Amino acid sequence: MRKDIKISCQKRLSRIEGQVRGLSKMVDEDRYCIDIVTQVSAVRAALRRVEEEVLRDHVTHCVEQAITSGDKSDQRKKIAELMAVVGRADR
Repeated sequence: MRKDIKISCQKRLSRIEGQVRGLSKMVDEDRYCIDIVTQVSAVRAALRRVEEEVLRDHVTHCVEQAITSGDKSDQRKKIAELMAVVGRADR
């Protein structure tokens, strides 16, 4: 993972960690259910953004490297990994 992407993801994940702690506090305080669900949705969206950033880096680094290497086996492996991850994201 590129250093700039790693730093960006770490910052995002720290914010998400704070959001999750806030969610736990909301549950402890018996906050309004819809407010909790709204915050859960915000956390999920933030995690999706991290996932997209990591996947984008993977494609521009790992997959691109496999393509330019000319190694057919590595190319198939990287594409299969990517397709498996994309398939899981739909569930």
